[in-house]
Amino acid sequence: MPNAIYPKWKEQIEQGTASALLNGSGVTGVYVALVDTAIYTYNAADEFYDAGGAGDVVDGVVGTPMEIGATKTYTDGTFDGADVTFTSVTGASVEALVIFIKNAGAQTTWRLVSYIDTSVTGLPVTPNGGNITITWSASGIFTL
Repeated sequence: MPNAIYPKWKEQIEQGTASALLNGSGVTGVYVALVDTAIYTYNAADEFYDAGGAGDVVDGVVGTPMEIGATKTYTDGTFDGADVTFTSVTGASVEALVIFIKNAGAQTTWRLVSYIDTSVTGLPVTPNGGNITITWSASGIFTL
C-alpha cells in the first residue's frame, strides 16, 4: 500500500472542523504510531485510532505513539515536523506509520490522518529494545 491520507480526515478538512487541525500539542497534539502491518493495514474507511473492533490501528501499534512536536510546519500544502525518536521499543516488526490527532477524549475519537509505509528512513525495522528514529523526508511528511 503506498502512502495515503485518510479520506475521512479530508472530509473533516473540507468541513472546517476543529478535529481536523494539525496545530495542537500535548493532549490535542499530532501523534505518530509505529505499526505492524500483520495486524493493521490501511483501510480508506477507517476514521478513528480505535473504532472499537478488531483490526483497528490501536491493535497494530508497536511501542508508544510519539507526538510530532511543536516544530510542525505548513508550507504550500506540505505538512512537516521534527524527526521522532521512539525509545526502548520492543515487540513485533514495524512496517508502517500512522499519524493521528489525539484529543482529550477516548481513543475512539482520535482522528486518523495519514498512513505511511514507503519512503521512510528506518522502516521496516524489528524492535530490539533500543530506540527507533523516524526521519521524515526532506520534502515533508505529506502534501495535500
